[in-house]
Amino acid sequence: MQNNESSPSEKKRIACIINPNAANKKWKRRKLLRKYIQENLPGHIIDTHEDKSTTIQAAKQICEDHDIIIAAGGDGTIADVIQGMIECRNRKVVTLGIIPLGSGNAFRQSLGIPKNVRKAISCIKRGKTREIDLLEIEGTWAAFGSIGASAQVTHEKFKKDIPGFWGHIYAAKIMHKLGVKEQEVELIDGVDDSGQHFENIKMNLKALDCVVAKSKHFGYGWRAAPKAKLDDGYVDVSFLEMSGLKYMLLFPLIYLGIFQRTQKHFKAKKIIFKGKNLAMQYHGELWGIKDQIEVKVIPKALKIIVPK
Repeated sequence: MQNNESSPSEKKRIACIINPNAANKKWKRRKLLRKYIQENLPGHIIDTHEDKSTTIQAAKQICEDHDIIIAAGGDGTIADVIQGMIECRNRKVVTLGIIPLGSGNAFRQSLGIPKNVRKAISCIKRGKTREIDLLEIEGTWAAFGSIGASAQVTHEKFKKDIPGFWGHIYAAKIMHKLGVKEQEVELIDGVDDSGQHFENIKMNLKALDCVVAKSKHFGYGWRAAPKAKLDDGYVDVSFLEMSGLKYMLLFPLIYLGIFQRTQKHFKAKKIIFKGKNLAMQYHGELWGIKDQIEVKVIPKALKIIVPK
């Protein structure tokens, strides 16, 4: 039987924003891969990435007269393209496509988008469109992030300027020195692990790390938020109350998402963190260090192409 359902990219105006510096400059190094993308990707290619702000501005401008924007890079590039799309007045009708060229590629894993570039391009041509929620972190939009030790490790990685997987491994050596942070956390309009709805919960915690997410994964296959769902209308939050040394010893279980199931876990529409010098990262990028951080969910904020 013939399938008459049209693909998301059929008869659409398409542009692809490529980060040529992603994954240790994969776009520049791998000539055959670059040639394949240039020959097979629908639409035109923009590979003049300079920094976060230029990527955000490029996405914002392209949104005005395109139907699909493809982000080719890692999770940071995807976050920047999403930010530009959200800031565009035409964002409601623009769809995101993903080609994973980064080293971590966590977001595509939660969406089931293939890591293989050829298969990812095929997904853009033949997949389907799905609406997902996003986190808003005081004007910054993302699918996953964390507050605490893992953000401090991210900060350390960028200070040492070591890219990719080995940069994270090197930076993680500070983890055993990190202690818990005293913080007050307010959760608004959510559900607890028993399924009970609540209007407002306030807690005083001593947590090493707090994972806030819509997608299940952090980079390199890390199942950081095993209970997160992309379209349930809530921020998923887990609190890891332990020392940095214990975190390192238990990391295999944390990586697989097993240990998180033993920790405090909630879903809420808005969460306010208060403490001293709280570090936050999103999509592997340092968001900032503040004494108060507000995270809320924006339901059905993004249309994205995923496999059928």
